[in-house]
Amino acid sequence: MEEKVILLVEDNPDDEQLTLRALKKNNIKNEVIVTRDGVAALDYLFGTGEYAGRDLNITPQVILLDLKLPKIDGFEVLKRLRADERTKLLPVVILTTSNEEQDRLKGYGLGANSFIRKPVEFDRFIEAVRQLGLYWLVLNEKAPTIRRI
Repeated sequence: MEEKVILLVEDNPDDEQLTLRALKKNNIKNEVIVTRDGVAALDYLFGTGEYAGRDLNITPQVILLDLKLPKIDGFEVLKRLRADERTKLLPVVILTTSNEEQDRLKGYGLGANSFIRKPVEFDRFIEAVRQLGLYWLVLNEKAPTIRRI
């Protein structure tokens, strides 16, 4: 059975811990790879930089992508993912504090599959993560990926 890895791209340590805690509280036991900037996220996805040599046949079941990231922002990460044949079909959920209409329009325009605003209250965030996990990790069937040698 294929591993269902979650890629969390989040630069805020508090939001990272909150997300990991919400996943754990919802019994979501999938491996979570955390990258803290846009460059590291792209390195993980394309097997470059510090992730050179990793098995590129293991692709994330879902990418949880913050927008305001150091080095390369979330929009640019999304743009580069969608421009590459190897990653263009990976599910990307923008998980952000932004409530700006222009961010939603740009995110969907660049090919995001979903846009979720992080709720301020922890109980609401736990519920949002539960639903996210149910849909993206249980119900959704990921697009087939090209096997890489």
